[in-house]
Amino acid sequence: MSDTDNQRPSGPFRIGDRVQLTGPKGRLHTVTLREDGELHTHQGVLRHRDLIGLPDGSVVPNSSGHDYLALRPLLRDFAMSMPRGAAIIYPKDAAQIVMQADVFPGATVVEAGVGSGALSLSLLRAVGSVGKLISFERREEFADVARGNVETFFGEHPAAWTVVVGDLVESLPGAAPAGTVDRVVLDMLAPWECIDAVAEALTPGGVVLCYVATVTQLSRVSEYIRSTSLFTDPDASETMVRGWHVEGLAVRPDHRMVAHTGFLLTARRLAPGAIAPSVKRRASKSSYGDEDVELWTPGAVGDREISDKNLRKRAREAGKAADGARLAAASRESDDATE
Repeated sequence: MSDTDNQRPSGPFRIGDRVQLTGPKGRLHTVTLREDGELHTHQGVLRHRDLIGLPDGSVVPNSSGHDYLALRPLLRDFAMSMPRGAAIIYPKDAAQIVMQADVFPGATVVEAGVGSGALSLSLLRAVGSVGKLISFERREEFADVARGNVETFFGEHPAAWTVVVGDLVESLPGAAPAGTVDRVVLDMLAPWECIDAVAEALTPGGVVLCYVATVTQLSRVSEYIRSTSLFTDPDASETMVRGWHVEGLAVRPDHRMVAHTGFLLTARRLAPGAIAPSVKRRASKSSYGDEDVELWTPGAVGDREISDKNLRKRAREAGKAADGARLAAASRESDDATE
C-alpha cells in the first residue's frame, strides 16, 4: 500500500502525531505530540503524554479540569493550521479545483506555484498512488515550507510528488514531455505568461485551470487563452460558502461567511489543427497593458508579503512537524510488523 493510500492513520495517538485539540469554548489548538510536550493556555496545562496511547475522539482534562477533545485533523483542518510561507488556497477552492479540473487517480498533473502546499495535498490525494504531481515553485524557501507540510501530512515524501524549483516556462519541457500532461493548475500573478508552455505540455482534451484573485487578472488570462485558438472557450466561476446555525428550531444562516477568495477559470486543450466553433459575444475592451495588472498586484491592494526572516521560521516549523510525522509513521510500521 502506498503512502497516498493511507493518508489518515488510525489507532492510538503516537509521539510525532499531529493532533487537533478543541477547548471548552470551541477554540482549536493543533499540536505535534512530544514526550515532554505541554499545551499551555490561560485555563491550565495539558500534557502531551496524557494523550499518547488514546484513540481518536478521546476527551482529556487539563490541569484545571477543563476537558479537551482530541482528534487527528482532517485535511481541511490541517491545511488551515499548517505553517504558511505563501497564502494558501482555501479548502472550498481546493475542492472545486479537484472537481472542475477533473483530477483523477493515475493522472499526470502540473501545479504552479506550490506556495505552502495546501493545494498539493488535495491534488496528491486525487491522483493517488499511480498518478503523478509535478509542482513548480520559483522560491526555494516556499518549496521548503511546502515539502515540510506535505511530509507532515503523509508521514513521508510521497512517491508521486516531484517539486521543481524554477520557472514553469523554462522547466516544464524538461519535466514532462509534450502532450503527456493531463491537468495543469496555475496559481500565480500572471498565468497568461505560461499558457503557451502549458498548451505544449497538455494532451488533447486536457484541462488547464487558473486560480486568480482579481477581475483584471481573470479577464486578461481569459482573453489570452482565447487568442491562442488552442483551447475551448474559457469558463469562469467563484465559490462562496455560507455556514448555518442549527440548534433546535433556531435555524438561520451564520452572520459571517467565507465569500470571495479567488476566481477559477478552466479551458480544455483542442486537438492539433482543430478549430473550435465560434462563440458570438458582444464587443468589449480586450487590450491590456502591464499597468492594468500592476494596479492589482498584492502590494497594490494592501496584501502584506512575508519577510525572509519569518519565511525561514515557517520553513523550520514545517520541517519539525515533518520530522515528527515521520517518527509517528515509523512507530506505526513497527507496531504493524510486531502484530
